[in-house]
Amino acid sequence: MTEQTMPLMQNLRRSGVLFVAFALVLVASSIGLSRFLETETPAVSLALNPLNVDALIGEIAGELNDTSKAPDLEALATRAEGALRFDVGDARLYSLLGEIKYRQGERDQAYELFDRARKLSKTEIHALQRSIGRSVETGDLSKAVGEIDILLRRWPDRFSAIADGLPLILSNPGGYKAVLTAITAEAPWRASLFASLVKTPQGLDSANRLLLDLTASGAPPKPRELSTVIGGYIRQKQYEPAYRLFLFSLSEQERKLGGYIFNGSFEPVFSGKPFDWQVRDQSGMDVTFATSQEAVEGEQGVTIRFLNTPVKNSALQQYIELPPGSYKISLIASARNLKLPKDLFWSIRCVDPAGEMARFKIPEGTFNRQTLSQDFSIGPTACPMQLLRLETAAIAESWRYRYVGTLIMHKLNIERISS
Repeated sequence: MTEQTMPLMQNLRRSGVLFVAFALVLVASSIGLSRFLETETPAVSLALNPLNVDALIGEIAGELNDTSKAPDLEALATRAEGALRFDVGDARLYSLLGEIKYRQGERDQAYELFDRARKLSKTEIHALQRSIGRSVETGDLSKAVGEIDILLRRWPDRFSAIADGLPLILSNPGGYKAVLTAITAEAPWRASLFASLVKTPQGLDSANRLLLDLTASGAPPKPRELSTVIGGYIRQKQYEPAYRLFLFSLSEQERKLGGYIFNGSFEPVFSGKPFDWQVRDQSGMDVTFATSQEAVEGEQGVTIRFLNTPVKNSALQQYIELPPGSYKISLIASARNLKLPKDLFWSIRCVDPAGEMARFKIPEGTFNRQTLSQDFSIGPTACPMQLLRLETAAIAESWRYRYVGTLIMHKLNIERISS
């Protein structure tokens, strides 16, 4: 090599190094951009990097889920099989290929692929869902419940995908036992189960049975679960079972608060159940419950402080169950500077058919432990359940009608009287 050619060779080497470096930068950029686009635009992602398995899976899944046209299953199978040659350990590819075979009617081969996917990843979502379906079809409901538990622990948002199959599982003794075992062990989908079951009469029966069996277990029913099922009975207009379940759910301490009105002395013990006090969110007032031990002298019960603003609708309510007959509603109350521009009253409304049956007004002014009462009756026509509610007569939140002062209700009672 002559002195004249050496600079030329050095330049060529530098150019080669720069070219390789530039090529590596391009490859890295393509891979990075491909990763960035793989979720939203998998086809573009694959064009940038044909070996991007995530993008390939996204594109195949997108075509399988596209309801506007029938997918080319043979072509999709070829692409999935091609990807498996480069990534034999990706459970998602076996699952996708299994779905393709399933749609092609090759069920045995499809389930072999689903099983292979689950051996690689026991929580692979699609293979797991297909396996649950197969377990239900073959009657292996205990296995199905175990797979449902795995699915929902990893993918809790997938509950709706299996909800329709739960009544069938629960109608089978083995399936019922498996579900009860799972929720007794505090399965994280326990609350979702009860919320799903209360939508149908058949599901309500199963939910009620589960609650009764849980009572004798180490994981007794939670107040929210009881409220869900009681509310489900009410929505299905099954008022007697709703009230029976409420009474059954009461603790020994809560039973002392019973009567036609539950907790008529307004003790601060809230279960959230429909036959217990429901405190409505109302910006124009402040509602406070206090026990006789905690309260300032003369203020035990529920204190309602009106905040010099309009007040529309209700503050407190609970469902009650009064059979036909004559009754007296009475209230022991105190008030300080109470100003009511529109009536404040307790109403008793029939739930079904809807309609007001009695209205018991609260007076204005200042008074101390005054006893107020009013007679009313429940007619012989069907009214299996009522709603007791404290509300105002205001129909619009006009600043001309501002409620002011303090009302303390010490005890509210309903008693039956001879007609």
